[in-house]
Amino acid sequence: MSSTNCALRRNVGLIGHGGVGKTALAEAILFAQGVTTRVGKTQEGSSHFDFEPEEIKRGATMKTAVFDFSNKSHSHTIIDTPGDSSFIADTQCALRAADVALLLVGAASGIKVQGEKGWDLAQKENIVRAIFVNELDRERASFNNAIEAVKSALDVNPVVAQIPIGAEAELQGVVDLLSMKAYLTNAGKTTVADIPAEAKDEAMEARTKLVESVAETDDVLVEKYLEGEEISDEQLVAAFKAAFAKGAIIPLFCGSAETLVGANALVDAFDQYFPSPLERAPYLDQNGESIAPDADGPLAAIVFKTFADPFTGQVSLVRVVRGTLHSDDTVFNACSETDERVGKIHLQQGKEQKAVDAAGPGEVVAIVKLKDTRTGHTLCSKASPVKLAGFAFAPSAISYAIEPKSKGDEEKIVSSVNKMAVEDPSITFQRDPATHEMLISGTGQNHIEITLQRIARKFKVEVLLKAPKVPYRETITKSAEAQGRHKKQTGGRGQFGDCWLRIKPLPRSAGFSFVNDIFGGSIPRNYIPAVEKGVVETMAKGWLAGYPIVDLECSVYDGSYHAVDSSDLAFKLAAAKGFKLALEKAGPVLLEPVMLVEVAAPDDVTGDIIGDLNSRRGKVLNMEAKGHSQVIKAEVPLAEMLTYAPSLRSMTADRGSYIMEFIRYDEVPAHIAEKVIAAAKREDTEEEED
Repeated sequence: MSSTNCALRRNVGLIGHGGVGKTALAEAILFAQGVTTRVGKTQEGSSHFDFEPEEIKRGATMKTAVFDFSNKSHSHTIIDTPGDSSFIADTQCALRAADVALLLVGAASGIKVQGEKGWDLAQKENIVRAIFVNELDRERASFNNAIEAVKSALDVNPVVAQIPIGAEAELQGVVDLLSMKAYLTNAGKTTVADIPAEAKDEAMEARTKLVESVAETDDVLVEKYLEGEEISDEQLVAAFKAAFAKGAIIPLFCGSAETLVGANALVDAFDQYFPSPLERAPYLDQNGESIAPDADGPLAAIVFKTFADPFTGQVSLVRVVRGTLHSDDTVFNACSETDERVGKIHLQQGKEQKAVDAAGPGEVVAIVKLKDTRTGHTLCSKASPVKLAGFAFAPSAISYAIEPKSKGDEEKIVSSVNKMAVEDPSITFQRDPATHEMLISGTGQNHIEITLQRIARKFKVEVLLKAPKVPYRETITKSAEAQGRHKKQTGGRGQFGDCWLRIKPLPRSAGFSFVNDIFGGSIPRNYIPAVEKGVVETMAKGWLAGYPIVDLECSVYDGSYHAVDSSDLAFKLAAAKGFKLALEKAGPVLLEPVMLVEVAAPDDVTGDIIGDLNSRRGKVLNMEAKGHSQVIKAEVPLAEMLTYAPSLRSMTADRGSYIMEFIRYDEVPAHIAEKVIAAAKREDTEEEED
């Protein structure tokens, strides 16, 4: 691929809240450009972007989809991202492949938190952003209100590049203020014409504002403007493109995906005004060095999505950053440090693929059946290895315990969840070493439920979902001692073990310490390990509620033995008995994990957040302003945080987020400990009955 071809490529990622029309706009573009013969609809199962059964059922995008097409002058990749915040990681990865993020804002529905999150992700990815005001055909749609919503929510002042002709049911088309041409749409067909007389004055006024905004970004133009000299169309377009490419302006376009108004005008804007891969802010390697989009340089490509295709197997979506990728190449995976055979490469067109021989900088292609390649990995030349910056995902917000509906399916669950985590790296899976439960974690309940539905459909294994157990611990509050004596005579050789144990509490997180204080040989040295083993095994089983006992010292200081009947087993059993007797007198208590929680939420709900944390036995540590949000830090018991994700979503209208990490174990208040102990005993009784 030559630099000329790269200059004629446009990669646009669509972002915005669910239901604002991202997929509808993508479908409108394909139809308006003659790529498809009908406008695909998600609910009808005809969409070229939303074709997973879960998407069709819910009528919503749940994964990134890519469609590559060309018109007479340019090549385009449309990247449609999910609007549900449960799948925000998918949007984050998709934006790595884009050169521009186009935020859709509803003329009727405004801008919602998912759109704001997508906007922030694009900023973090260092790609330029533009805005498309959709829904202008809707009842109560307001172009001006949408612009004000953008200014308020995003704290930006967009440069209006298009204005609508007509409003609501009378929407006829849009005016491109750079070319001063009208794009009139009737029954899905668009013609380019002179601006209608009734829209002329408004267009001239809007054009003047655009010229002012663009001139401010160019020293030569601003001087001409201030001196009253005329700025030519060519100068204006050149300055607009330059300012857009470096993020100095945020252009705003408009239309209606539902009626196709503005679809062709938007693609013309892509071709004439949007930056190419050559003008994009450079990709960086892990050391912060820039990677130039040189077609003749050594290969560097980023894998931004991985998914399983029922017919071809694992598919890796790749953005070529530098060099040229050829079919049948052998490339080096800099992350797994393995060689990969590429085989055929394809342009992705929804769920269809089109084979190509090669792909250069800026191209987004699909590669099938790579063995050791995952999302975020870098494919490169082995002779000139480079590792591009990977993805840093937000910590999981919620975890659930899972178990198979059918006994014996544990291995299938592990295998299928791990495969799904390859497709969606924001899903994590582990077996809790404390509770022995299988835990699946994600961004929210909806995220996990849909993931399990996909697992059931793809891998034919169904699971039960339940709240995870809290990994409580037990400890003691005072010193105690007791004798453990085990004596058994059954006719032949008997069993005899006798030991005196002393236990005392240790500081939190000190663990367990065993001390041999035997003097004079009352217990032979070779039986001491058996005494320790008896104590350790008893600690693991717990005393109050079956949770492991921690943070104590146990010393064996006296005892007796029998020359014939004593054995390791006898002393282990004696130690277990003595340890239990000592526990009864040592003031055993229940401990619970305490988390450091950091909540980010808008200013207007700060009071609700603090009140809710207090109701969860939380202790607020401090609060810090961050933009239009407050970051609240608090210590909260884990048991009170298991249902926090949906509660926070409800309190903040999905505008809040939180992270948490374990800090220590604290004693459980007595009234709560009683309930935990009673529940544990009921569970033991039920298991015994089963």
